[in-house]
Amino acid sequence: NSFATCNCGNPDRLGGAETPIDNRSWDKIDMKVWVDQDLCTGDGLCAEIAPDIFEMHDDGLAYVKEVGWPTMYGPDGAAKGEPVYKMATGLAGVPEEHLEAVIESAEERPGECIFIDVTNRC
Repeated sequence: NSFATCNCGNPDRLGGAETPIDNRSWDKIDMKVWVDQDLCTGDGLCAEIAPDIFEMHDDGLAYVKEVGWPTMYGPDGAAKGEPVYKMATGLAGVPEEHLEAVIESAEERPGECIFIDVTNRC
């Protein structure tokens, strides 16, 4: 499998059973990731592989967070109810140094619940 050809700013949605991966130059893509909690099995592999991006909630499901956030509850880190990012409305940015771990998380998840949005920068 491979990514779609460069579409200069238009996002490709990858995930589920078909997450195409290739050796594309990372400096030409912007990546965001989200978890579909309805498909999450709660095994926690994503949080083990990429703990700066994924975190497990008390409900047993994985959620995404921004790398600079101490927790999924936001930049202040205070646990206050629900995670900030949920489902497709909660896309977390993926810095270049975390791209491979996020892709590995998407490949290793049993529930096909991790989705990656890729925007090419041409």
